[in-house]
Amino acid sequence: MPVKHSIASIYQSSSCGASRWSCEFALLGHIVSGVFSPVLHKHTSRLDLVDLLSVGVDKMQRNFEPLKQQINEWQTREISADQAKLVIYRAFVEERFPSKLLTPVHNHYFTPQYEEFKPRTMWSLSNAFTSAFKELAPVRQFQLTAKIGKFLQSC
Repeated sequence: MPVKHSIASIYQSSSCGASRWSCEFALLGHIVSGVFSPVLHKHTSRLDLVDLLSVGVDKMQRNFEPLKQQINEWQTREISADQAKLVIYRAFVEERFPSKLLTPVHNHYFTPQYEEFKPRTMWSLSNAFTSAFKELAPVRQFQLTAKIGKFLQSC
């Protein structure tokens, strides 16, 4: 798609106001059409981008510790073959995961490709599901990964 405005015309545009970063967003919006809708400076005059990013990074870092604890718990939580089969069965029958992934999940868990997933743990079972999800389209992968996380936490 051709660029409708030159860089100079965007920088001189009144919609950019005095803020350089709003001009850069406007420029990006013209170059990469449909990526986002630029917000005019009048709506962001009190926005401090550094503070906004800082809050976002802080929120992400606060969630790292619970995630690390969950991973450590799953890596040490051993499960029997019968327990793993029951979890897999429940995922596909009760939670309605796509049945075409049943065999790949089973294979990834009982004959893992990587050494670190050979121990019979909840972590290896989680990996079996996420490995099987790689056969799906990206959006569906994301949806099912979120769903399996919630499901496995309840097991």
